Amino acid sequence: MTSISPAARAAGSVRRLAGALHRRPRIGLAVLLTAPMLWLVLAYLGSLAALFLSAFWTTDSFTSEVVRIWTAQNFQELLTSPVYRTVALRTVGVALTVTVLCALIAFPLAFYTARVASPRRRPLLVVAVLTPLWASYLVKVYAWRLILSEGGPLDWALKPLGLSGPGYGLTATVLVLTYLWLPYMILPIHTALEQLPDSVLHASADLGARAGRTLRSVVLPMVWPAVAAGSVFTFSLSLGDYITVQIVGGKTQLIGNLVYSNVTLNLPLAAALGTVPVAVIVLYLLAMRRTGALRSL
Repeated sequence: MTSISPAARAAGSVRRLAGALHRRPRIGLAVLLTAPMLWLVLAYLGSLAALFLSAFWTTDSFTSEVVRIWTAQNFQELLTSPVYRTVALRTVGVALTVTVLCALIAFPLAFYTARVASPRRRPLLVVAVLTPLWASYLVKVYAWRLILSEGGPLDWALKPLGLSGPGYGLTATVLVLTYLWLPYMILPIHTALEQLPDSVLHASADLGARAGRTLRSVVLPMVWPAVAAGSVFTFSLSLGDYITVQIVGGKTQLIGNLVYSNVTLNLPLAAALGTVPVAVIVLYLLAMRRTGALRSL
């Protein structure tokens, strides 16, 4: 009677396990996703839970150390203080403005790259859209700081027209954020326009619709989920940004700046401030879910 080696037994066990997983694909998928899902729960959702819990603590007024006493004082301060309400509304307004500007700029650019440019040039144009993403975030923001500075290139270009640049402030912040996140809006719209069937456009033309009517009634409804998908990126990235406003924002304050400035002085208050953009983006995602945007990400 021949004995079976341990290696052969192990190989047989592996084959039987692979066969069982092949017959039950749901179990195989569950085994495959268990590790990354656990990491997501512990690293991401766990950190958000810790953030939310620490927002209910307080600090010692003398030492600034965290005191683990449960209180809703931080959230009450957020709701009752006009300064925090103003900053929160300003932050949401900046994020919405950047999103709208990105959509208005991205649509004609994406339409040209997807429908007008020759097939040979389209990959080059897509690479050109992606090129700014390869540069360092700080390099781009500091380059804009130089452009917007008093007597800088923008002032020099506008001087013959009797105009001047916006300088540092809220307008500069919106301008730089629009530049930073514009590729995230162009790419999904480009993909949606590229996948738009030519037969649909021909059918609209055969029915007598002019270019404007085709754009409103055919193209925009079919591309809208891609626009909403791009807005998820532009809105969320603008909502949580705090570096740009520190570099080109002048005296402008957004939620991110308040969180950053309170981390060492009042950690529970900073945590309470940090829950504001989280809550806003959750509401925004729920609103975008109805448009089908999440399926286009």
